[in-house]
Amino acid sequence: MLETTPFEPIPHRHQMKILFLCDNFPPEVNAPATRTYEHCKQWVKRGTEVTVITCNPNFPQGKIYEGYENKLYQKEIIDGITVIRVWSFMAPNTGLFKRVFDFLSYAIMAFIVGLFQKSDLIVATSPQLFTAVAGRWLSFFKRTPWVMEVRDLWPESIKSVGVDAGGRWVFKQLEYLEKSLYRAADKIVVVTDSFKRIISKKGINPYKIDVVKNGVLPEKFQPVAKDSSLIKELALEGKFVIGYLGTHGMAHALDFILRSAKKIKDPNVHILFIGDGARKESLIELHADLDLKNVTLLPSQPKDVISRYISILDVALVNLKKSVVFESVIPSKIFENASMRKPILLGVEGESKEIIDEYGAGLSFEPENETDFLEKLARLTEDKNLIADLQDGCTSLAADFDRKRLAVNMLRYLEEFGGEMQPALPQAFSPAPMIA
Repeated sequence: MLETTPFEPIPHRHQMKILFLCDNFPPEVNAPATRTYEHCKQWVKRGTEVTVITCNPNFPQGKIYEGYENKLYQKEIIDGITVIRVWSFMAPNTGLFKRVFDFLSYAIMAFIVGLFQKSDLIVATSPQLFTAVAGRWLSFFKRTPWVMEVRDLWPESIKSVGVDAGGRWVFKQLEYLEKSLYRAADKIVVVTDSFKRIISKKGINPYKIDVVKNGVLPEKFQPVAKDSSLIKELALEGKFVIGYLGTHGMAHALDFILRSAKKIKDPNVHILFIGDGARKESLIELHADLDLKNVTLLPSQPKDVISRYISILDVALVNLKKSVVFESVIPSKIFENASMRKPILLGVEGESKEIIDEYGAGLSFEPENETDFLEKLARLTEDKNLIADLQDGCTSLAADFDRKRLAVNMLRYLEEFGGEMQPALPQAFSPAPMIA
């Protein structure tokens, strides 16, 4: 279990100015947008001045959100955070080369605009490496230390979903870029213990790597009664609802879930998919081809109503392709569902499975193993006492992954690092404040 630390930040000599580069930010609702916003909001509350350079909201469809324009430069204040939105080429989360141009255009604009922002410290977040490149170059020209936040392992994650990025030579160049960024960063923050081990094995000093995992704001995802009006609207009365809420991408193997759904014998079991992504259209087509009556596909929903949809679930589904790479990730949707006491049906191995098993917050099945999936699903639908036990495990899990606490831990590391401007000491960057 986790050991918690007090919320008070360490003292620092002046109001620290952090420049944060992240190409996703609210009103986008994906994991990087949520993590960046919630962390920065907590930092501002503790006296830190934060400027975020991001894109105009368009993920994952690659279309500008209503009420926004893809202008060259615009500025707004959100909960005390200075948010600068820059022009970028917009493309849906499909097609490698268009996405690369999307990433590059943001990185170039973030670099140019970042040159004119005062900062004591620069934080650039992955998964796309070009954001980190912008952070590195800003650090060089501004003579300011920079932190690389690693939320996904590129290019390993690209390989894991079978994307052809132009052959072995291209991947080799991306791997070289990845390693050079790790070496150049003054500090690295990763989201799992596995990431720290993997990056350390690449020859990177483990003492400059901190682990700040994802989490949840419990006040935003509180256990509530099922929303009866939504159940009626979706015609789910009397159903045992399994819900997947999140990106429908190449990594998520949701086609496997649809094919497995065809073999579910219990007529009261219904699977609900909510979200968009690179595979959404193909999933809609497969749903029609299979003539599935026990699966409903809905578009992505605004963050402020997500809890309403989670409320109607009996079990939350978290699923990824079977890959060694994904054994090192912890999907953030685990924490939001656990906070609302929704047992997790987990199709991910490695560190995610360890957490679910440790807290007794769900059941795990081998990714893309239909027999195992159907067996674990049947156990959940048939055993009410099991569900009650798993709900208690969810409560414990969510309490230990309170995002406020995690945000303050990360700020403490940044304050220590930014205030001293000295090489990291082993005790300064141990994840001990989080992990027992």
